[in-house]
Amino acid sequence: LASQCAFNSLFSSVSKLNMSEEALMSALCISLPPTQPKFGCNPSHSQLLETDSKSLRSMNGSRRNSGSSLVSSSSASSNLSHLEEDSWILWGRIVNEWEEVRKKKEKQLKDLVRKGIPHHFRAIVWQLLCNAQNMPIKDQYSELLKMTSPCEKLIRRDIARTYPEHEFFKEKDSLGQEVLFNVMKAYSLVDREVGYCQGSAFIVGLLLMQMPEEEAFCVFVKLMQDYRLRELFKPSMAELGLCMYQFECMIQEQLPELHIHFQAQSFHTSMYASSWFLTIFLTSFPLHVATRIFDIFMCEGLEIVFRVGLAILQMNQAELIQLDMEGMLQHFQKVIPHQLDSGPDKVIQAAYQVKYNAKKMKKLEKEYTTIKTKEMEEQVEIKRLRTENRLLKQRIDTLEKKGPPRFSEESILQLEKELVQARLKEAESQCALKEMQDKILDMEKRNTSLPDDTNVARLQEELIGVKLREAEAVTGLKELRQQVRDLEEHWQRHLARTASRWKDSPKKNTLSELQDELMSVRLREAEAQAELREMRQRMLELETQNQIHSNQLRRAEQESRSQEERVQKLTAQNKDLNVQLQEIKRRQAEIECKSKEEVMAVRLREADNIAAMAELQQQISELEIQKEEGKVQGQLNHTDASQYIRDLKDQIAELQHEIRCLKGQRGGLSSQPAFDGIHIVNHYGADDESYQSSDDDGVKISTLQVPQQRSRIKLHPKLEDSDSDEEEEEDGEALRLSVPQSSSHKTTAV
Repeated sequence: LASQCAFNSLFSSVSKLNMSEEALMSALCISLPPTQPKFGCNPSHSQLLETDSKSLRSMNGSRRNSGSSLVSSSSASSNLSHLEEDSWILWGRIVNEWEEVRKKKEKQLKDLVRKGIPHHFRAIVWQLLCNAQNMPIKDQYSELLKMTSPCEKLIRRDIARTYPEHEFFKEKDSLGQEVLFNVMKAYSLVDREVGYCQGSAFIVGLLLMQMPEEEAFCVFVKLMQDYRLRELFKPSMAELGLCMYQFECMIQEQLPELHIHFQAQSFHTSMYASSWFLTIFLTSFPLHVATRIFDIFMCEGLEIVFRVGLAILQMNQAELIQLDMEGMLQHFQKVIPHQLDSGPDKVIQAAYQVKYNAKKMKKLEKEYTTIKTKEMEEQVEIKRLRTENRLLKQRIDTLEKKGPPRFSEESILQLEKELVQARLKEAESQCALKEMQDKILDMEKRNTSLPDDTNVARLQEELIGVKLREAEAVTGLKELRQQVRDLEEHWQRHLARTASRWKDSPKKNTLSELQDELMSVRLREAEAQAELREMRQRMLELETQNQIHSNQLRRAEQESRSQEERVQKLTAQNKDLNVQLQEIKRRQAEIECKSKEEVMAVRLREADNIAAMAELQQQISELEIQKEEGKVQGQLNHTDASQYIRDLKDQIAELQHEIRCLKGQRGGLSSQPAFDGIHIVNHYGADDESYQSSDDDGVKISTLQVPQQRSRIKLHPKLEDSDSDEEEEEDGEALRLSVPQSSSHKTTAV
């Protein structure tokens, strides 16, 4: 902690005093000796220093050739200490002149970041790369820790799974786990929509290995806002789906054989690449490799994830094509991490040989958005159908509980009537629709007949022109009238002079003649002027008529054009109406088919119900037969067999008496048999003298005949049980009682 505080105070003093390279190098060497561990670091970070020193060797060659102010002109020594000092001087100058370097030397800065940021500079460089050094939310961090987050239980549960083998986070309730909990809790309170997602803890853990928790919190907030991580960690994870779609399209384009193999094995991109985007390879690669990739991610964004992922697939394409799904999963989990133990330089170099087109990625993003929009619409439709299906199932269940529906002929007729009424209503609605369309057409015609704004303006112009011409005509008429008055005055004077001509001298007569000629000239002049004015008036009238006719012609052309447009509209409306008519006919046919299907279903259900009722009636009759059998058995078990036989004989005698009475009533019909006959069969067992009666053998009226003269009862020593309607014997008049000699049954059948 003391070294970290010294490190932060050192960089603040560097930025204020603009210290020289040698002073910065010595200060860094004093405040951060290589043997002293940094806040949140472990001995495994020595590997990071070695990789940084290796990257500096390649960096020195490029510095010699570049004429930028970023690199000094001194040659690099082969000694590792000189390389470290040189890298510290270089990155110290970059940090000191960050704004100028970021604006003017962005390409050189990217090259340096790709070759690796020195371990002791990662904290400040990461903050500078994401502009997180002066965030106002840093002052709220202590207040956020005092609040309670709804995600605290989830965060506590997952902390032990975050870097479980790392010294800083391995022990339970250690300092590393506590600061990790604080940062995750604070962010869950700042961004309640995202809250907490498991993969984000690995990114925060890597930040805590490099810087204190306040700075790590600010950097994480900036990453979530500006590096698309917030969209990745949202509950819907829509951005992760977009990344999977873009990555799969890149595989299909650049590695088609591997893509076909993945498709054949149903090996989806999300099964191996989702953790790459969610944790920036922190859970898939060794820590020193993932840290180098994270350096580039801080500078260039998610592009490096696409590049590195495709480079990994290119390097392992031959092995993956030969494996099945489980083998590929094992290869991604165990083999690929061990391939990168030597260092990240190879995979990073391969990553920047991968073709990456930003414009094509934007196009793929639009395609994915379109696909997702369609899927959402389909999901909404499926959800609606599922809801309707669930409601229909509930309705069916309620109807089944109420009992099977009984569709009689009356209900079918009622349905047919309702169908006819629906069709009539549909026809009425069609008629009403046509009437309304006709009314709309009439209104449109009336509107077109009315003068529009342009026609009104033209008519106003014509009216003004007519008024002007009328004013000119009135003025000309006034002038003509004035000239007529003047001529009348001159005429009166002429008459007065001619009346006194004979009294005057010849000289006066000549003067008067001259005046007469002058008068006649003036009259001719007045007549000519009058004719000229008349001609002008006629010309004005003709011009007016010409203008009126031209306006009428223009209106006629406009009306013809409007009529053509109306005809086109009417043809389009006619087409639409034909389409609607066809659609209505199709719907009507569908409704008729549905009604026929419903009627057939009703009839089928009715037939099923009738069959079920017949089965139930048969069961009822069987149960009644069994009931009667039980009654007869009970009677035979509790009475004496001989007494029962006597009772039967008495009953037979009574029946014969009734038959005689009936024959006497019928008269000449005595020769026809009234009954077919009676068999009385006695079944008994040798071990028991008691008798049992069974209605299975039943009371069988089979061969009872009414004799005309005599009747007798014969007992036969064998069982005779006949189901025939008639059985003739020799005498044909005897009542026969048959008793078996031996039988295993204890029943008596009559």
